[in-house]
Amino acid sequence: MSKTDTDTTTDTTTDTTTDTTDTTTDAHELGEAGSQLSTAPREESAVGGPTLGVVGWIRWFWRQLTSMRVALILLFLLSLGAIPGSLIPQNGADELKVQTFKKAHETLTPIYEKLQLFDVYSSVWFSAIYILLFVSLIGCIVPRTGQFVGQLRGLPPGAPGRLTRLPAYTTWRTEAEPEQVREAALAVFKERRFRAHTVKDAVAAEKGYLREAGNLLFHIALIVMLVAFAWGQLFKSEGGKLIIEGDGFSNTLTQYDDFKSGSLYSTDDLAPFSFQLDSFTGTYEKTGPQRGTPRTFEAAVTYSEAGGTDKKAVIRVNEPLEVGGSKVYLIAHGYAPVVTVKDGRGKVVFHGAVPLLPFDNNITSTGAIKVMDGYRDKNGKKEQLGFQAFFVPTFAGAGKGDMFSQFPALDFPVMALTGYHGDLRVDSGLPQNVYQLDKSKMTQFKDKDGNKLAQRMLPGETMTLPDGAGSITFEKDIKEWASFQVSQQPGNGLALAGAIAAIAGLSGSLFIQRRRVWVRAVRSEDGVTVVEMAGLGRSESAKLPEELADLALSLHAQAPTAPTGPEPTAPEAAEDPAPQAAEEPAEADPAEAEGAEK
Repeated sequence: MSKTDTDTTTDTTTDTTTDTTDTTTDAHELGEAGSQLSTAPREESAVGGPTLGVVGWIRWFWRQLTSMRVALILLFLLSLGAIPGSLIPQNGADELKVQTFKKAHETLTPIYEKLQLFDVYSSVWFSAIYILLFVSLIGCIVPRTGQFVGQLRGLPPGAPGRLTRLPAYTTWRTEAEPEQVREAALAVFKERRFRAHTVKDAVAAEKGYLREAGNLLFHIALIVMLVAFAWGQLFKSEGGKLIIEGDGFSNTLTQYDDFKSGSLYSTDDLAPFSFQLDSFTGTYEKTGPQRGTPRTFEAAVTYSEAGGTDKKAVIRVNEPLEVGGSKVYLIAHGYAPVVTVKDGRGKVVFHGAVPLLPFDNNITSTGAIKVMDGYRDKNGKKEQLGFQAFFVPTFAGAGKGDMFSQFPALDFPVMALTGYHGDLRVDSGLPQNVYQLDKSKMTQFKDKDGNKLAQRMLPGETMTLPDGAGSITFEKDIKEWASFQVSQQPGNGLALAGAIAAIAGLSGSLFIQRRRVWVRAVRSEDGVTVVEMAGLGRSESAKLPEELADLALSLHAQAPTAPTGPEPTAPEAAEDPAPQAAEEPAEADPAEAEGAEK
């Protein structure tokens, strides 16, 4: 057998997933056989624009919007638009961080507000990109799907007139009948799962339709993910709750510390369930370079759905509790020292665990203790008390630096208190942070020497307030708290399915090559059958010649090469001057050769 490669011309077609360059033979020479091996529409030049008035401009705009070039640009713009949403604090995620950012960047804040950079995902410009991409993908997929279905229902096109002009080509002569060769070729193609049929004097076969199916699946998956993203943003809910050991939570709006939801979410959709924090367990690495790293971080809870029985569960990081269509995540942990406050007559006016917020990895914590009702001073006048608290679970010891925790576990707990009396401003009607004191109407206690009253306390110790104002005791019982996030994300499952489908579709479009192969068997003038095989793929690939050679070997086994004879002449050689020009010249006469040498 011999293999001949001929010149081809290049026809470049853009594809949304692979953006590859297809090399095909001139359509005038190959006809239907060289038709586009992709459902991707050809790009049209828009130079000068349409001249059909308003309707023409609308059609031109639609063609541009549904082109794959514009779809890629919109996808790129959507990715760029998500960058400020990741770098700049968002109102929908954490309003406190947004306010902190605005105070720290007074110059940038007005610019960011005009550009809606604090609400990127609900901004006008991001929504415009999102909607245009959605329309572009749909406008691209619908016609391509129809075209692909038509290709699946059709049969591979017949062989072109000149197989020698295809990029992969081989030929040989055999004594088998042309009909036998075509039947054998048809069997070989069927065995290799080609779609094949006989057209006149040739067998046409095609394979690799899953490549186009992969392209369409990828685009459909993008639409699915866009729908899932929109659905999740519109119908999501997310709330946080800090719970001390022994306390519980019921999934109602008033129980949340903070709550935010999508614009189409209704609080009536809150799943009816409740749970109680039985205990929190945290253990930490004690030695080595990873000292203080959490090893155990879990919350034991008892939960129940509406009308159901109590059930036990353990919530860990990245192992949420799924109940009532919601997921309960464990996101933070800290300590809640138990304190007892008495007035000057010894009456207990406050007793309970006070959660303090950590601000470093060793759970150095700060917070406020507020006594709002029931307290009277030595004269019987109603007053409010406030204590600024600073807590460390492991104190380094007096004279060993500042009061910062050395380890996150309760090895040597110490709490420092500073006392105030007056008006906490909790009745002013303005929102107030429960972990901070509003000292604008408060006066700090002073000791008998006139110094501001502050004391560092161990569990079990009591700080006596001056002038018979009462006392505050740091109880030996120190509870722990855990912070939970309860979320409903209805689009997560759909987004996951879309992502998996997109990966599968992209893999198919990258690793599957669509190709066509033809086998022509005709009887030559000397009575010997000439077999020609040629292949055409969507893009240049070394696998096509290799596959053609493998197919040729299988067919050659059933139609072997005829005994050595004259060189085969392609049936269409008379019509093709190029192969004739490439033939070997006849052997020169020895006498003429001898004369030439002289």
